[in-house]
Amino acid sequence: MSNLSDIIEGFIKELMEANNQRAVEIQRNILAQQFDCSPSQINYVLTTRFNNDRGYIVESRRGGGGYIRIFKVRSSIEEDLQNLLNESIGDSVTLNKALDLIYALLERGIINIREQKIMQSTISDRALNSVSYDERNKLRADLLKEMILASAENNI
Repeated sequence: MSNLSDIIEGFIKELMEANNQRAVEIQRNILAQQFDCSPSQINYVLTTRFNNDRGYIVESRRGGGGYIRIFKVRSSIEEDLQNLLNESIGDSVTLNKALDLIYALLERGIINIREQKIMQSTISDRALNSVSYDERNKLRADLLKEMILASAENNI
C-alpha cells in the first residue's frame, strides 16, 4: 500500500497529465483538506518529489488567496545531461540527491527500471562500504556520471 506522500504525488502528476499540461496550480489548504492531512505534509511532498533535480519548478504564494504552481521543465536530453553532469552532480553527490537524479532519469525515459535498480545498487552505501565515508560521495559522483553517460549513449 502506498503511503500518503506517494498518493499526493500521484494525484498532482495525474492533474498535470489529465490535461496534458506542463503546469498545474493548486491551493495547499484545499489539497490538505482533500487528503485529510496538514499543509506541512503537502510541503514535504513538494520539496521532496517536485524539486529541480526531478525536473520541476515550484512557485508558491502564501496567504488567503495563495497558490502553488508546479511546472514540469521540458528540455532536450542533451541539455538535461549537461546540466545533470556539471551542475547537479559535480565532483561529489550525496546518496539522497543521487537517488533523486536517478528517479528523474527514469521519469524522463533516459533510463529504464532495470538500469535504475542497477544504478541505485551501485551507488548505495552498502556497495561503497569499503571506501571511507569522506570519499564515498566523490566516488558516488564519478560512478553515477559514468553510468548516466553509458545509458545515454544507448538512448540518444
